[in-house]
Amino acid sequence: NCSGCARELTLTEAEITFLNTLAQYAFLPVARTMGDLTPVYLEEGEPGQMSLLLQILEKKGLLSLDYDKPLKGYDMSAYTAYPIHGSIALTERGQKVLELMDYQGVL
Repeated sequence: NCSGCARELTLTEAEITFLNTLAQYAFLPVARTMGDLTPVYLEEGEPGQMSLLLQILEKKGLLSLDYDKPLKGYDMSAYTAYPIHGSIALTERGQKVLELMDYQGVL
């Protein structure tokens, strides 16, 4: 739980792990198909579970999925089946949550 985040926030272990990964890299790849807003992240975990995880974290306001800014210089060969490429980044709220959890010794 994060009780200093403007309202109570509950995170699963998987959500915390992914946020930590994102904090280490600043940006990660994401893709989707035409006409489907479901995000696809193929770097770890089962794609369906990762899609759900990304949607939950986006809804909580902790990360953003930006399809207007694909990652430059990133090998997107695993994503060739998906015509729309973008990036995942922490939001300001996501950064604050991670800082608070680090301060509280959760991380």
